[in-house]
Formats: sequence, C-alpha cells, structure tokens
Amino acid sequence: MAKQLDYHTIREIFTRFQTAEAEPKGELNHVNAYTLVVAVALSAQATDAGVNKATDALFKIADTPDKMLALGEEGVIEQIKTIGLYRNKAKNVIKLSRILVEEYGGEVPNSRAALESLPGVGRKTANVVLNMWWGHPSQAVDTHIFRVGNRTGICPGKDVVAVERAIEDHIPVDFQHHAHHWLILHGRYICKARKPACGACLIRDLCPFEDKTE
Repeated sequence: MAKQLDYHTIREIFTRFQTAEAEPKGELNHVNAYTLVVAVALSAQATDAGVNKATDALFKIADTPDKMLALGEEGVIEQIKTIGLYRNKAKNVIKLSRILVEEYGGEVPNSRAALESLPGVGRKTANVVLNMWWGHPSQAVDTHIFRVGNRTGICPGKDVVAVERAIEDHIPVDFQHHAHHWLILHGRYICKARKPACGACLIRDLCPFEDKTE
C-alpha cells in the first residue's frame, strides 16, 4: 500500500485526468434508473461488454419493473444466460423488481440505504446508481479503483470502505463527481493488474509505484 499522496499532487493528477477526458462515462448501457440498477447488479463478476451484449435485447422488452415481472425468472434467465452466475442474478432481478413495484410504486429509490436493501444490490451498485443517475458524488469502489488507489497513493485503504472514504476525504470537491469514473477507466486500461501500461500513463511522474513498466 502506497502512502497517501498530498493535496497538490492529487489535484495535479485529476487535472490531467480531466484534461484528457472532461466527461468520463460509465460503460454499462441503460435507458433509465431501473435498467441502470439491473445492469450494475448483473455486472458483478462479469465484464461491462458482456453485460451490454445480454441487456441489449433484455431492455428492449423489459425496461420497467412491471415488464420484468411479466417476463418472469425463466424469461430473464434466457436473456442473460451468457453472464456468469446468471441463475442467481435472474432471481435477484425478479425479487428487486417485485419490491420496487410493491414498496416504491415502480420507481427506483434514491437513498443508499433503500438501494442497498434491494436483492443483489450492494454498496458499490448503490453508489454507481446514485452517481450516474442522480449526479450524487458517491464513489463506487471496485477492484480497479482498489488497485489504483493503493498502488498510486491516490486513495489507499485496506478495504473498499476505507478507499471510498479516502476518495471523499482527499480528492478535491471539484473532481468528486467524476472521480470514480476516472479511476476505473485508468485501472481498466492503463494501471492494469498484471502488466500496467506505465509508458502510456498520464501520471507516471507523480506515481510512487516502484515496479513501473516501460
């Protein structure tokens, strides 16, 4: 775990990220808050590309909780069977859809606690939805952010909650809204787990990682 970087270094890092891509976007396809919840829930232990391929057809026929319930668990399984853990995920999609209909009038709630109460929705999923749909500067820490945060010292922490807190505490407020997207994309395409592309890294000169590649 790298030492926590200072304010000025972090500001320079995110200034570079912002200059390179001012409006980073999540890569999961969705058409409303409900389909975003479903897509993020399906993305656990799966790639965004794989989820998008499956949900392209699914969301054309079931883009609301009512329509998903009408499709039924077996119907959902048929649509998402290319995704890992598809049976359990289909069960959760039906359960959360029923709760949304029965307890929230078919609308997706916008508090973290309410979102986390839905089957298959954890803290990371809730934070993604709050950030991407409602514009709340919540930080969804996945494996990419956990790795980047600890490797670079941007937001080190021994668990995902500690990393989330480090982002909130140390990254300047004007970068908070897009912070987790910049970090995810950096981890996914540059600061990769096995062989980071340090030669193409925007922040190479600011990163304390000792085993840099060319």
